[in-house]
Amino acid sequence: MNWLEVIAILVIGFVGCAEFGSAALVHPVIRKLHPDDQLVFEKGLLKTFGRIMPIGMTAATALAISITIATPTGWLIAASASLGIALIVTILGNVPINLRTGRISQETAPEDFIAMRRRWDVFQLIRGSLQFLGFVLATIGVIGRV
Repeated sequence: MNWLEVIAILVIGFVGCAEFGSAALVHPVIRKLHPDDQLVFEKGLLKTFGRIMPIGMTAATALAISITIATPTGWLIAASASLGIALIVTILGNVPINLRTGRISQETAPEDFIAMRRRWDVFQLIRGSLQFLGFVLATIGVIGRV
């Protein structure tokens, strides 16, 4: 295993586990809060996850593609595809909703806030699952050659 593969697995693993953990463990708890509290929580997450994950998700996809180009295997091609689709889901699904959430200036959740965030949850589960799957596939692809 070379240094690029090690970095790729670490970045892909961090992103995949963080996003899948968010979808499976964090957001189900957030959904139980009062809508106004959900608004505060979601806006707070935009300042943490929202600053780190765009870089992490893009880097994970780029690293997966890089190790796939260096040593193309079915596992790595599938990992790159999974991460690429997750990035597309993020850009087309999650980002517009995040931008809308970030523009809410009042302290109370607007009437359509909960419906908007439940749509976001669907995109989150899809992308988190794809990112975690990408991590599993990339790990198998790299370790399978060792």
